[in-house]
Amino acid sequence: MTFPKEVLTKTKSGNIEVRVFLKRGEFVHYGYMDVKTKKMLNKAKIILKSENGKVESYFIIPLKQKDKFLLMKEKEQKTNIKLWDGKKSISLWGD
Repeated sequence: MTFPKEVLTKTKSGNIEVRVFLKRGEFVHYGYMDVKTKKMLNKAKIILKSENGKVESYFIIPLKQKDKFLLMKEKEQKTNIKLWDGKKSISLWGD
């Protein structure tokens, strides 16, 4: 099987790989703020919603190396939470 050149990528070790589409959809990225100090904490979460409505949540965990993060999948998907937009409470998907 041959692939179009624009979908091929070369790894650091020189191997050629194909970028394969998995799914597309919407996302929400939010962080946490200390209630007392009003300072943002070094914690974040990303929630992905695919076109078919399936939701996946991941905690974004910063690693010691600069600009490196670990994603940890959350077992229970909570989609009924509210977020603070700086002025008011908003729903996760803006409904």
